Amino acid sequence: MLARVQTLYLLVAAILAFTSSFLPFWTYASQASYVLSDFFPQSEAGIVHLTTLYLSSILSPLTGIGSVAAIFLYSNRKLQTTVISVLIGFFLADLLSGLTAAHFLNVWLQQSAPAAVEHSPGTGLFVMLPLPLLYWLAMKGVQKDEKIANAYKRL
Repeated sequence: MLARVQTLYLLVAAILAFTSSFLPFWTYASQASYVLSDFFPQSEAGIVHLTTLYLSSILSPLTGIGSVAAIFLYSNRKLQTTVISVLIGFFLADLLSGLTAAHFLNVWLQQSAPAAVEHSPGTGLFVMLPLPLLYWLAMKGVQKDEKIANAYKRL
């Protein structure tokens, strides 16, 4: 289990997924400073902002938990590949929900702030961007193990 390269990829992906939950996803600066981060919604920004931010708050740790669970599925490579594919879907949903929450917070700030609002992506966004690459590399490692196991069975 620990000697396989996909274990390393999945472990790094889990660490990054958990870390992205606690770092700011997007930052805003006007007369006051606002930070978009999981578990800290701006309730005045609207129901879409709240819903997508809570969805992102659930999907980030769920992606990390799924990555750790996929490590322990090394004996069932087909199920491990399926879990990794689902994790890629979780990543995409997490990214889209975070970007949607950032957009609706930006709209609310533009409407309510008298001065121009400057915004920029935060470290939470950049921390989660390598996840699909790590999942793809892990999936390639699982497929390589499957080829080796099938070749060994033929002998």
